[in-house]
Amino acid sequence: MSQYVLNTWYPLTWSRNVGRDLSAHRVVERDVVLFRSQDGKVVAMEDACPHRLLPLSMGRLKGDSIECGYHGVVFDCSGKCTHIPGQEMIPANATVQTFPTHENMGLVWIWMGEPALADVSKVFDLPQYHDPAWRAVEGDAQVYRTNYLSLCDNLCDPAHVSFVHQTTLGNSAGNNVPIQHEQQERKIVTWRYINDAPPIPLFAKYGNFSGNVDRWQQYHYYAPSITIVDAGCAPTGTGAEKGNRENCMQLYGCHFMTPVDEETTIDHWLYVRNFVANPDLDATLSADFRVAFDEDRVVLEGIATNEKRFTHLKTIKIAIDAGPRRMRRMVDGLIEKESVR
Repeated sequence: MSQYVLNTWYPLTWSRNVGRDLSAHRVVERDVVLFRSQDGKVVAMEDACPHRLLPLSMGRLKGDSIECGYHGVVFDCSGKCTHIPGQEMIPANATVQTFPTHENMGLVWIWMGEPALADVSKVFDLPQYHDPAWRAVEGDAQVYRTNYLSLCDNLCDPAHVSFVHQTTLGNSAGNNVPIQHEQQERKIVTWRYINDAPPIPLFAKYGNFSGNVDRWQQYHYYAPSITIVDAGCAPTGTGAEKGNRENCMQLYGCHFMTPVDEETTIDHWLYVRNFVANPDLDATLSADFRVAFDEDRVVLEGIATNEKRFTHLKTIKIAIDAGPRRMRRMVDGLIEKESVR
């Protein structure tokens, strides 16, 4: 049975990185080559020539076809072989698998499952990303040397913020505030409200608060590898917990995770904010996020190392693990469902 959900749209790379050059990528342990066709569409093909299995990404782009760099065998956008030097007959099996792609929110998304099920309306979208009242800023492609589900654990877990991100995204005010969670169809929401408390360092740095605030953390996990963190704060007593978001600072931290293989994950992160439209803020705020996400990376890679080292130990479960446990069961269920199709 596969270790991955296949009938889903995975983020693969930033749209800005795909042009008229061949580029190699890996997702769910499959290697693909990408290029942008002359009409602007992103083409994705298995990165192996069926002759001797040289990566096609080591070949040449000629028009909208790839010429293998070993013997000049040519494949068009559909993966069909159109030319073999020195012979007219083309074998029926001289084909390369192609994969559906779609672009949204600055990313190239790829479908690794049954092509007939690749409905582009199912590609994730955040309405605020397109709203001119909000500012969207693309971040990086952060590499984590850990399984993607470990990163998903982290992104179904608001509790860690108070301890891992004390200089950026958290403070001690939330240490003992219980975490709540709710399961929906292919989605898990974990959240907490921390009322009448100092703003976290990031909001204190960019906001204009004279005293305590009411703040929230809502982690929206979409199976199998997307988390949108809705974080914000408002003056104490103005009704943020009841949904009143007027005069608030609010930010959506978007984590679009690419499962590369069992031990590697790429997190394509961006954020959408409702404060300070000045683009000069982008660089400093992005730098703050890089600090925070590197703190996550150090923790998660430390866990990955010890999972190999301490194989004889059984981990304990505590209350804050409810969301991550549900997330794991949800992914297992989706994988099992595909295996019996």
